[in-house]
Amino acid sequence: MPNGIFKFLFLGGLVVATVIRLPHWRRHRRDTGAQRCGKTVVVSLLMALWGLAQIAAVLHVLTPWLAFADYRVPTWAGVVGAAVYVVALWLLWRSHADLGHHWSPTLEIKDGHTLATEGVYGLIRHPMYAAHWLWVIAQPLLVQNWIAGPPALAVFLPLYLLRVPREERMLLDHFGDAYRSYMNRTGRLIPRLRR
Repeated sequence: MPNGIFKFLFLGGLVVATVIRLPHWRRHRRDTGAQRCGKTVVVSLLMALWGLAQIAAVLHVLTPWLAFADYRVPTWAGVVGAAVYVVALWLLWRSHADLGHHWSPTLEIKDGHTLATEGVYGLIRHPMYAAHWLWVIAQPLLVQNWIAGPPALAVFLPLYLLRVPREERMLLDHFGDAYRSYMNRTGRLIPRLRR
């Protein structure tokens, strides 16, 4: 399978991810009455860099501008990347569907916020972050370019490390023992083998 097919699979996945998230973005913009746990400058910068990493991938797919930084992986690795990417997109869709109107791009507790513990949230606490981890593993296998592939992983790692502890602290502060109990029976990114 030529490299070009993997790049266009990645681009198609970006379109799918946008379609998944767009209604949630629109609903979030209309919502009021949320208690926000403000973004730090570092988290905002990392989120902007994540966006740039995705723009670089799109540029690489649609133009020859970044071709000087191309590399090749074996076809089997590209196929594995495609499979991981499909799972990432499914998990992104399922976690949005299960979280519903509680989704927010920022850390916040909305009016009437309830703890999501059904669907994929019954197995793991952070399925959207798990989806993004799968995404950044797949991206360098599909977008085989040093500028457009691996940087997504380099940006997502510190974003995850900075944001998730703050999110869990906010949820513990708001939900207390209910969230503590939820933490004890679910894994952060992968399901627990024993509950």
